[in-house]
This record gives sequence, structure tokens and C-alpha cells, in this order.
Amino acid sequence: MNQRQQKKLPHHLFEAIPVGDTARVKAVLRAGADPERAGSEGITPLYEASVNGEAEIARLLLAAGASPDTESSGLGADGTPLCAAACWGHTATVRELLAHGADPNLREDHGTGWSPLDWALNGPHPETAGLLTIAGATPSGRTRLGV
Repeated sequence: MNQRQQKKLPHHLFEAIPVGDTARVKAVLRAGADPERAGSEGITPLYEASVNGEAEIARLLLAAGASPDTESSGLGADGTPLCAAACWGHTATVRELLAHGADPNLREDHGTGWSPLDWALNGPHPETAGLLTIAGATPSGRTRLGV
């Protein structure tokens, strides 16, 4: 693969994730895309998969070396993959992240924001909250009204 094609891999990865194109994600990862490399807006591939509820793509990224706790820093898309999945009640994605070592108590905004359980409880997403609780998550006491 030439250098020009290599430079386009992150772009191809970010195109495939929101539409759930697992075959393309597999191909791009096999071609050498870095599963940890944030896009131009600071969003990691795993965060993108998590916020979109793409559990299979999250699994592929994690298997390829993406860290489950890397925080994105994109405008309007700050946070950890687990917080993103919990916020939207994407239980299958939460399961994948936890299975790959995501910290159920890691608060976003570099430790000053909401936890995954806070997001799930405020969703409200009781199934996701239950899964996080079983994994050892404890509420931080923050709510939409009590932030």
C-alpha cells in the first residue's frame, strides 16, 4: 500500500463506522488503520462506534488494540466510549466495552464529569444501568438537575 492510500485509512474507517459497515472496518483495520487514532475533530473510532451502538465494530476495534477508556475530545463529542454507549442505552456495546476492560466508574471530562452509570440512569436506560451496576459501577450522585 502506498503512502497516499495509507493516509486515507482513518477517513475510510470513520466513514464505515456510523453506517455499521463491519466488512469495511475489518478491511481497513487489516490494511493498517490505527484503531486508536482520533479523527480530525478529536473523536476516536471506538467512541464513534459506541455512540452509534455499533457493538460488533466496537469489538473489532478493541480486538485491534483500541483502548476501552480513551477519552475523545471532539466538540460536542467529549467523553469515554462507555459513557457514550451508556448515554444512549446501547447495552450490547456496553457489554463489549466491559468485556474488554472498560472501567465502569471512569467519569468523563478527565474525571470531573458524569460516569457511565450517571448517563444510563438519566437516560433512563434501566437495562444498561443494571449491567453497569453488576460490573461494579457506583453512582456519583450527579443528575441532570444536580450537576
